[in-house]
Amino acid sequence: MTNLPPPAEELRILDAELRQLDLRRAVLLRRRAWLVHTLRAAAAAPQPAQGTGAAPGGPPAGPATGAAARRPETTAPGVQNVLLVLGGVLLTVAAIAFTLVSWGHLGIAGRSLVLGALTVGALGAPVTLLRRGLRATAEAVSGLATALTVLDAYALHEVAFTGADGVGYTAAASAVLAALWAAYGVRLGLFHPLPLAVATAHLPLLLWAIAVGAGPLPLTAVLLATAAGGSAVALRAVSAPVRVVAVAGALGTGAVGVLSAGWLCWSASDPGSAARAAALLVVAAAVALVTGRFAPNREVAVAAAAAAGLCLVAGSAGVLRVSVPGEWTVPGCQLFAILLLAAGRTSLPLPLRQGLVRAAAAVQGFAVLWAVPLVAGSVLGPAVQAVTPWSGAPRTVRDAVFAGVPAPAHASTVPLVLAVVAAALVVAGRRTPRRPAVMVVALVLGWAAVHVLPAALQLPYTAGLVTQAAVVVAALGLAVRSDRADGGPSPLALTALLLALLTSVDLALLSLASESATIGVLVTLTVLFGAAGRRPRHAPFTVPAALAHATALACALGASAGLRPPHTALLVLVVPAVAALIASRSSGSRATVPVEVAGAAAGLLALALAMPDPPMLALVLSLNGVVAAATALRPERRAVGWAAAVLLPAAAWVRLAAWEVGTPEAYALPVTGPALVVGYLRRRRDPAVSSWTAYGPGLAATLVPSLLAAWDDQHWLRPLLLGVAALAVTLVGARLRLQAPLVLGAGVLALVALHELAPYLTQVVGALPRWVPPALAGLVLLVLGATYEHRLRDARRLREALGRLR
Repeated sequence: MTNLPPPAEELRILDAELRQLDLRRAVLLRRRAWLVHTLRAAAAAPQPAQGTGAAPGGPPAGPATGAAARRPETTAPGVQNVLLVLGGVLLTVAAIAFTLVSWGHLGIAGRSLVLGALTVGALGAPVTLLRRGLRATAEAVSGLATALTVLDAYALHEVAFTGADGVGYTAAASAVLAALWAAYGVRLGLFHPLPLAVATAHLPLLLWAIAVGAGPLPLTAVLLATAAGGSAVALRAVSAPVRVVAVAGALGTGAVGVLSAGWLCWSASDPGSAARAAALLVVAAAVALVTGRFAPNREVAVAAAAAAGLCLVAGSAGVLRVSVPGEWTVPGCQLFAILLLAAGRTSLPLPLRQGLVRAAAAVQGFAVLWAVPLVAGSVLGPAVQAVTPWSGAPRTVRDAVFAGVPAPAHASTVPLVLAVVAAALVVAGRRTPRRPAVMVVALVLGWAAVHVLPAALQLPYTAGLVTQAAVVVAALGLAVRSDRADGGPSPLALTALLLALLTSVDLALLSLASESATIGVLVTLTVLFGAAGRRPRHAPFTVPAALAHATALACALGASAGLRPPHTALLVLVVPAVAALIASRSSGSRATVPVEVAGAAAGLLALALAMPDPPMLALVLSLNGVVAAATALRPERRAVGWAAAVLLPAAAWVRLAAWEVGTPEAYALPVTGPALVVGYLRRRRDPAVSSWTAYGPGLAATLVPSLLAAWDDQHWLRPLLLGVAALAVTLVGARLRLQAPLVLGAGVLALVALHELAPYLTQVVGALPRWVPPALAGLVLLVLGATYEHRLRDARRLREALGRLR
């Protein structure tokens, strides 16, 4: 028995079988077309001539010759598409030319019959072509048909609606054409009419608004409505080209509409106008939220929600701008941004919540950028006081910071703006894995809020100084507390230290307006950073800062006492001495090198101050040399002894130059004595040190300049003293068997003797016969020859003795 299925099931099976047969038939038709094309190409190829080595009817040429040469350079579908597109374009151009040029040669009946017949034929031809499976040809003909419908609309206006407004008629025609193309494309399943209909559908509302003379507000509303329609089409469309066209149109009209609404809102002169424009921004935000709610892509949803949040904040800001004083506009925007952050606790989908949070963060970032001019002025402005120090205390801090420069407008709420952002970061940073970085940013913003407070509120000058000092104390305290909490150096503590240093520099510069304020502030900063330097972790930052402020204090005290800069240098030298003492007690710690660098910088400043006065410069050089020598006593700082060896003789030389002393021994002996003592101590510690290393530089420092001076000296005292000194050095070298003193002393003694005997030797040489010099030369050569022969004989005897050993 045969079990027959129910009729409904059997019908489903038959439909499935028929679909399979249709698919198989389509595959076979494509294969047949390819085979026909291949056979035609082979038949059209030239046959090989007789006698070329290929027999008639033989096998075709190999792949390296004939087949490769006859391979087609394009595919059949490609040729087909090119021909169809080109044919459609040419027909469209011909129709346009006929409509625009030859239209007037026909009567009304002829015109209607020709265009009607062409349009109906072009619209109906794709139906027959699709039934025969010629889809590409149907697409090309339908393209011609859509172009003809546009020409029909133009012709209809020229014949029947000549009195109609051009813009209004275009709006109506574009609406009719969009509907016609959409219905035509859906009915026949063609490719291009639907995207064309969607693109055209963006025009009717806008053109209609222009035709009726709508103002900026209705035009903006029309743009937003068009964008909403495009978004709806993009969300519901199945075809990819339709989605692309709808998305492009929605983004274009929506962006223009939002920009227009924002401009209307921010340029409004009364709250009513601003509220109406803000309502349009609210509509745009609603459209963006709905689009993000139904968008299949997560990134698109987040971007749409972020755009919605920015539209809401922009609308509220426009209303606030004309409703409250100007300085409260940005804080009002921050308030609305904080309200957007509350969306994170609602039941909205996650992408929408994330987009609203990003919009709120962007608004906070814009608020911070708005506060940058005042912050930059508060940080860099006090440097102006260094140009005219102690010119008199200004009335307010803003006068001192922005001296001769206009202050930023609406600056009184800048501290509030920065404080709100910092507080928001502190709250948000508790639940993020990037908490250290977020807390550092919050600390910087909080510091900026307090730092600009005196200038923003125009506090009195003294109150501003007290506020800045309190900021320094608070930053140092936070650094100490952060280290204690984290058990080690943390980014927050390091940031607090750097902010304390920056604030102290600004405070010192700001205090330059008044003499008493300068001294009081520098004393406070020196004591404050010196006390903070007792903590080893902070010492690399705080102790050098204390020394720098102490250096500035020394200069201020000298200027206050009426001292000249060279005499003020003596006060500054206290800082290198203190730095050397601190470095010796903290040897081996991380603070040693920064402290020594700060002390060296103070020493260089003292030298610069003392430069105009040579006697004072000599004293400063000597004191710097003493500090360097004391530092060199530490085993790990032996190399500083070279600096001491340069500074001390330089001090002596400057002193002698100030006394106008021209004797070279006066400059050389201060170098020779210490150098010989250092060499003696070094040889005692290390007997392997050469005498040239220990005593050579010291002896040469005196003997060589004295020898050069004695060579041109016409008196007898200098050569006599130099000869006695050279003889003593030679005897000491011979007694102690030291090469350097022996060679240097003997050489200098010989040259002094030669210098003294030179006149007499000249007389003796003049009295000798002419044959004496050649005879002496020959005698020398004979002695050298005999010596050479003697050495050769000894070498020969040694070789013979070794030969006999074999």
